[in-house]
Amino acid sequence: MFWTGELIARSAPVRRRATPIPERSPRLDRAVAAYLGLAIGDALGATVEFLTPNEIRQQIGIHADLTGGGWLRLKAGQVTDDTTMALALGESIIAAGRVDAKAAAEAFDAWMRAKPVDIGNTVRRNLITFRRTGNPEAAASEHDAGNGAAMRVLPVALKCYGQPEKTTKIANRAQAHVTHHNALSDAASEALVLMVQDLIAGRDVAAVERERAGGLVAEYPVFAYDRKRRDNPSGFVVDTMQAVLQAFFATDNFEDCLIDVVNRGGDADTTGAIAGMLAGARYGYQAIPRRWLATLDQAVRLRCEQQAIALFPLLQNSTDTAPLSA
Repeated sequence: MFWTGELIARSAPVRRRATPIPERSPRLDRAVAAYLGLAIGDALGATVEFLTPNEIRQQIGIHADLTGGGWLRLKAGQVTDDTTMALALGESIIAAGRVDAKAAAEAFDAWMRAKPVDIGNTVRRNLITFRRTGNPEAAASEHDAGNGAAMRVLPVALKCYGQPEKTTKIANRAQAHVTHHNALSDAASEALVLMVQDLIAGRDVAAVERERAGGLVAEYPVFAYDRKRRDNPSGFVVDTMQAVLQAFFATDNFEDCLIDVVNRGGDADTTGAIAGMLAGARYGYQAIPRRWLATLDQAVRLRCEQQAIALFPLLQNSTDTAPLSA
């Protein structure tokens, strides 16, 4: 059932070594890389968001650099709501000492009041409802199967690293249901959280695919990603996951993974952010191209690095002997 095949154009840019950083434990290194990957994938994909693959080829060729622009007219290296919502969630977790629905809702509300460069319709609607009712849990809705909760799961994955799966899933639903109370959204978000944790732990990628991606498809066959290539993915979380999983499991390095997924177009900032998160957790900091790190908004880069360190359990910062996610 698993996706294989050549998805990267042969003319993709030559990869360069990343700038070394002070030595960290391998797990903390991958946690930091996951956060930087999220931001880089967001900034890379935002340029081609809502374009089709053919339009990208005609206008750019192969999109492989953080150039900004796009429909949001961003500066080179600027991120969108994918990264800034994750950072807002992370700040609420650090302040509360745990994943708390009310704290997350208040953080998201403050983020929306600050007029972010972009915001999804489902997020906006349910945050407006929260302002009116004070209830941090949106009503369950079959119409809220967008990718807005899945794109911001990383702080939960880091904070809950090493905790039982049940605890992690409860924590994720606390933040996800602020804006997206939907079974498909929950399933995708939980699969991503557990995949990130497994990858940070250094678990074999084939086992991660079999257990996490395979488990997602077994429970919800609509997520099957071994069929037609998912180009021009929409904001529907199924489309998003199919594009991300295809690109992630068909490539063998950070750069190719992100170039593959964003050149599919569609909701490319979100597919780029999620794929970048997974790729960072898999390959680590040294695998991130230097040119991307240099162009990424440096204030965002610093916040991502600092927040990853603050969220990741202290025990894991100094040892690599902790058990894998149970």
